[in-house]
Parts: sequence; C-alpha cells; structure tokens
Amino acid sequence: MVKKEMSVEERLELIKRNVAEIISEEDLITVLKTKKKPSVYCGYEPSGPMHLGHFVTITKLMDFEKAGFDVKILLADVHAMLNRKGNEEVIKKEVENWRKTIKAIGFRAKVVLGSDFQFKEEYQMDVMRLSQNSTINRGLRSMQEIARDVEHATISQLWYPLMQVADIKHLGVDVAEGGLEQRKVHMIGKDMKDVLDYNFIAVHTPLITSLKGPGEKMSKSLPGSGISVTDSYDEIKKTINGAYCPEKFVQDNPVLQIAKLIIFPRIKTFEIKRPDKFGGNISIATYEELERIYSESKLHPLDLKNAVTGYLEEIIVPIRENWK
Repeated sequence: MVKKEMSVEERLELIKRNVAEIISEEDLITVLKTKKKPSVYCGYEPSGPMHLGHFVTITKLMDFEKAGFDVKILLADVHAMLNRKGNEEVIKKEVENWRKTIKAIGFRAKVVLGSDFQFKEEYQMDVMRLSQNSTINRGLRSMQEIARDVEHATISQLWYPLMQVADIKHLGVDVAEGGLEQRKVHMIGKDMKDVLDYNFIAVHTPLITSLKGPGEKMSKSLPGSGISVTDSYDEIKKTINGAYCPEKFVQDNPVLQIAKLIIFPRIKTFEIKRPDKFGGNISIATYEELERIYSESKLHPLDLKNAVTGYLEEIIVPIRENWK
C-alpha cells in the first residue's frame, strides 16, 4: 500500500504541534513549498544522560522527520568543553553514550560531531566575524539560560553562542530547533544574517517546569527535579509521585506538560487504569481532553501520575538498555 504524501498544510501543522514559536512561519511555509528535502538540526552537549528536557526537542525532531525533513543532531563536544562540562576524555565517553541513545530512540537522524568541522578555518573566521559585531553584554544575556555558573562566566562561554550561530551555517540547515532557552542565541544569528551571509528559521519548543514546581529550575543534580534515561522504573515512579501536580490545576503542572509534550505525540490514546470504585479505566484521545478532565476534578493526580510513569517507562526502557 502506497503511503499518501502529506500536503504542505499537513506538514506545517505537524511542525507547529506543541511549539512555542516559529521565527518565522512565513519563511517556513516558503521552505516547505520550494524545497524537496529541507533540513533541521538540534544540538546537544554530551555531558550526561539524556533527560526530560531533551525528550521535548527530540520529540519535535521526530515530527520534523515525519514532515519530510532531513534531521541532523549535533553532538557539541567542543561546546561542552567550553561550557566546562568535563575534560576531553569524559566528553568523548559521553559522545559514545549519546550515539547509542539516539540509535535506541529509533529515528533516522544524522549524528554530527562538532569537533569534525568546528576547527576549520572558514568556520573560525565566521565566529570571529560574529564576535566583531557582538557586544559582551549580549553574549552574557544569551548564555544566562544555558551556561554553567554564568555569574563567573569565562571568555570561552562567551565564544559558545557565536559558535552555535556558526553551526547553523556550516551544517547547512534550513531550521534550527531548540528549547526557549536557546532563543537569545538564535536571535543573534537572525540579527546578524548579513554578517554571516546565512539565514535560517528558528523553531522553539516549550520548557517543562521543574518537577519540584514553578520557580525551580529542572536539574538532575537536584533530587526530585528531573528524570533521565538512566533512571530505573522505581526511581521514575518515586520522582513522578513526588512531583508538583495540584488537583485541578493545569497551569505550570509538569506532569501534564510531560503528557502533552512527550507522551501524546507518541500514542493514539492515553489510557488511565484505575479501580471501578474510582471510575474505572478511561481512554483519552487528545491532550485537550485530558486537560479538561483534570481541570474538572474527574481525574485524581495519583491516577495521572501512575499513567505518566507507565508511559515514560515504555519510552525509556530501550534507551536505558543501550546506555552503558
């Protein structure tokens, strides 16, 4: 049976699903209409196991693949070193773990290592051109969400965002995808498209609230704040059970955010299993339906947490088995 080709409108809607912003949608439509095989990339520092925040951008890359894009994943080993995430030996080991993780996820992304092209003369010349046209203050602002110990930022960390901008050109992609914390970096590239002689589309996904609740930053270094692919089922269950998830409230509810941004894009129906005395099992077709039921107190937080724990375990199992 021949699979029906998606229309431009269908591809656009798939890309827009669960996206915070597109800069700009008009440019994206033009690319969809004029390019047979457009391309997208997202970069990751190989400095520890993949975690919930990574799942959001990875899930969006899977949408791009379904929409007919070539997907590139940059394992930013040089960036990790500049951001003080480990020495060369530690980062090299993490790179291999990330390669296994990406393979275990099961989609056809091309993995590119930053050190394979970031030392080339033309790349470094582009970074220097960008540095001539960037203020130190703008560099600091762009790193506020992504740098380690930004209060004591090093010059290497100011070099970091300019390299991210140069990456987009030298990977030759139409779209740069990332979480909202990447917005200030991407806007440097958008504002300096004439300096770089390259333009691109920026697509930003929402950030999941810390499992400890609003006002906290999600971090695996803080117990109960996040979940990584190396966590056991018991660890996932304990973390989700302790997560911020007030009854009826949907605003800044990280358990609902996980359902929306990570689980629903992978399933057809969201199954809630519970005893008959508590309403029995229910099947939910859309996230909007889940949110409505929850806001009307027709679903207890513990039942939601149990379901989310089960689905996260299904997603993480094949990755965990490949992470050594």
